[in-house]
Amino acid sequence: MKRYSIVRIGSEYVVQAGKTSILKVSSRREADKLITDAAELLQQEPAPVSDEHPSIGHEAPELP
Repeated sequence: MKRYSIVRIGSEYVVQAGKTSILKVSSRREADKLITDAAELLQQEPAPVSDEHPSIGHEAPELP
């Protein structure tokens, strides 16, 4: 995973990748867990795409 940082702003923690803020959470522990989970997901092989069940990123067929 790219370089990331966890920055405390007020009572919240902001996860940043480079200079881009990605998400805001209420605890550092939660931020650490989400980063770990994301890194594991990025290392997995992508699931095969099926035309039967459109998902995010696919255009839905036009209805008559």
